[in-house]
Order: sequence, then C-alpha cells, then structure tokens
Amino acid sequence: MQIAPTTRLIVWTAIVLLPFSALAAVAPSASVLSWAFAVTFAALVVFDGLRLKGSLDAVFTELPAVVRLTSGREGHLRLRVRCEDKEPCHIRIGLPLPPEIRSPSNDWAVALQDAQSSAVVRWPCLSYRQGRYRLECCFVECRSPLGLLTVRSRRTVETEFRVFPNLYNEARRLPGLLLHRNIGIHTQRQVGKGRDFEQLREYLPGDNYEDIHWKAFAKRGEPVTKIYQIERTQDIYVFLDASRLSTRILASRQKNVHRNPDGDNGSEVAIWERFTTAALILGMAAERHGDLFGLLTFDNQIRNFIRAKSGRAHFNACRDILYTLRPTNVSPDFTEVFTFIGTHIRRRALLVFLTSLDDPIMAENFVRHIDLISRRHLIQVTMLQPVEAQPLFRSTDVATVDDLYGRLGGSMLWQQLQETARALYRQGVGAHFADDERLCSDLVTRYLAVKRRQIL
Repeated sequence: MQIAPTTRLIVWTAIVLLPFSALAAVAPSASVLSWAFAVTFAALVVFDGLRLKGSLDAVFTELPAVVRLTSGREGHLRLRVRCEDKEPCHIRIGLPLPPEIRSPSNDWAVALQDAQSSAVVRWPCLSYRQGRYRLECCFVECRSPLGLLTVRSRRTVETEFRVFPNLYNEARRLPGLLLHRNIGIHTQRQVGKGRDFEQLREYLPGDNYEDIHWKAFAKRGEPVTKIYQIERTQDIYVFLDASRLSTRILASRQKNVHRNPDGDNGSEVAIWERFTTAALILGMAAERHGDLFGLLTFDNQIRNFIRAKSGRAHFNACRDILYTLRPTNVSPDFTEVFTFIGTHIRRRALLVFLTSLDDPIMAENFVRHIDLISRRHLIQVTMLQPVEAQPLFRSTDVATVDDLYGRLGGSMLWQQLQETARALYRQGVGAHFADDERLCSDLVTRYLAVKRRQIL
C-alpha cells in the first residue's frame, strides 16, 4: 500500500505556503500568522490522510477468469468494481496488460456515489497476436474525501486472455462454400461412379467386366455385378509446418495490408498464423460437407496429432491446439513425419501440407522421401509464394543495380520452386503456390474439386 499526493495538494501547497513564506521573510512580525496558516494546512492534510485508512479494504474488484478475443477485432474485458463503504468514493483502476494485448487506456476512473454500490467497466482490448496471455495483477487507487491524497495497492488476479484466429473475414469471402453442403450458385455434379461398395445385383448386358464379383460368380454359377456408391465421408488431414520458416513475417504484395490504422508493426502477420487460419477454414468446409477433419503439427518432431473426426467439440480441440502453439527455430524433419503417417494413418485420405519449400535443402528432403506415402494417400502441398519469387522480366520497376540483383535472385528462387513442383508432380503430388490473400479460398476450392471428381 502506498500513499501519494494529488495534483490538488500540490496546487494548494503552492497557493498557501509560498505566499505566507514570502510574507514571513518580508515582514518578520507576520511570521506567527504565517506559521499558523502552515500548521493548519498541514493538520488538514494529515486529517484528510487519516480518513484514507482502511478505505481500500471496502473496495473489491472482480475480473473474469477467461477473456476470449479474436485476432484483429476489438473485444472487451468486463471489470466489476464494488464498494462497501458508506461514503462516496472515487476509484481508479490500472491494468498492466500483456504487451500483446492493447487498450486505448491503461487506467479507468470510477465514481461510486451510494453505499453498497457497484459499477461495471467494459475495458476495450485488441490483439493482433493469437495465443494465450495472462494478467496477474491490477492496481487500485482511492482518493481521499478532500482529494488531497491517494492510496494505492497492488492486487493479485488470475485472468487469461485467449486470442483466437480471425476466421470471420476469411469465411465471409467463402459463403457459398461454407454455408451448406451441395448448395451454391451453380449445381455441381459428382464425377465418377464412386468407390464405396453398396450391394450386389444380377449381371446386365453392358456392365464392365471389372465390376463383376468373381467369387460370387463362382459360388452362384452366374455373373454378379458390384454396385458402388459415391463416397460421402472422407478423411481430410492438414499438416502444418511449425519450423523456422513459418516464423517469418509475411510480406504482402500490397503495402500496409497487415498493419493496423496506427501503422504499428504489431499487426504484422507471421506465416504460421496464416497457416492456422487456413487449416481451420478447411476444417469448417470439411465439416459442412460431411467429411472428417484431422490435424498434425510438426517441426523436427511430431508436436500434435488429432485423428480425423467431426463435430463441434473436435473443431474446438483443433482450434485450441493451433492458437496456443508457437513455431520453433529448428528445421523440419520430413522423414519423421512421413514415417508417422505410414504407421498411424492407414485409410486412404487427402493429406494437405501447409509448409515452405523455398529452402533448397528442405525441398530436396521433402521430394526424396515423399514416396513413402504418395502411393497410399492423395497429397497436396500448398505454399505461400514469396513476393520476390517471380520471372525475371515480369517486373518493370527496376531503377538501381540493387533492384536488378534483387530481381535476379527472385527469378532464381522462382525457378527453384517450379522445379520442386515438377518433381512432386512426377510422384503424383500436387504442389500449389498461393498468394496470402487467396490462401484460404484456393485451399477450399481444391478440396471441393477433389471431392467433386471423386479422386480420393
């Protein structure tokens, strides 16, 4: 507990003590009067301070245990202040918010006029960093009845801020793909006869020989045809690379896309955060279209693995893992990932890798060992194309020698990415490069194309 003077006390000290001190220096005969005013003023300050004793014992603050926020969207912290004192009190609350949580003000003044009264403060909060952050203390300040002194105390609280990825903006761009299954602007027919066995029937002229059930033919003595149905439930797995390349800040093709209105760098988005948003959007699309969604995160080892399921509780479990996970400064071990997939995912599934292969060594390692799983599963690799990776003569804003060398380096990187994509294509793996703004829409569109064509 700490007692501090207010601005009012400083002003009245200057008004009372300075003139009478000057009067005592000019006219010694008036020194008694000057001392009398000074002592009276000091006694008044001491009396006002004594009335502060125990005033904070009647003030109670209540903060929620969990505050849920969405990255990039303003939320509120609901703070309740209650006073059991019989006299009106003026309270000021201070919150030392974590650096990742921002607020227009760090303190809030509350005036309680009646006894047993309370007030609710909706404290505005904003965060651009998804994750879990803790608020461990708050400060309470109470002003004396005359307003000359304040008493402050530090109180321990346990409040947790949970900042979730912002899915609202991305889902708003894909309303026809996420709202309902098989409903859109245009009717899309399923391509193919399906792969799930449904029943047997008698052979009819024109049936393919590959659809004949030969064991039943041998048992019955007459040809029998297998009937298939279109697969309604498929397994979709997303593999997120949480290694060093995912820690990079995303450079957008548009200036200040990932900055807040104040121009603060805190709103810059890392590649990992874009991967988490895209994975959750794909999970929502799979849920709406009746498929099972699974998740795996890795760096130089397997970090988390959730088997493909459906339901709201399953989606929340995937979201809780992603928004609290932080990428590490290590290189990924793709051999460990492919071995884990071969031993834990037996059923044929669509595997979507969200990773960065602009490092030649990592790309070579990925291409060399992808054949461990490419024959059993359908694999798609999605990468965020670097801004500088583009053909040599596409850009015309070359003004200096440094710009020329930068364009040459970008052309070499673009060529290396194209070679990696061709090498993956030869092994039956689709490699796609997406811009930041179209990452989620491209991912969902390719998933729906696979489902429509019954490739899986």
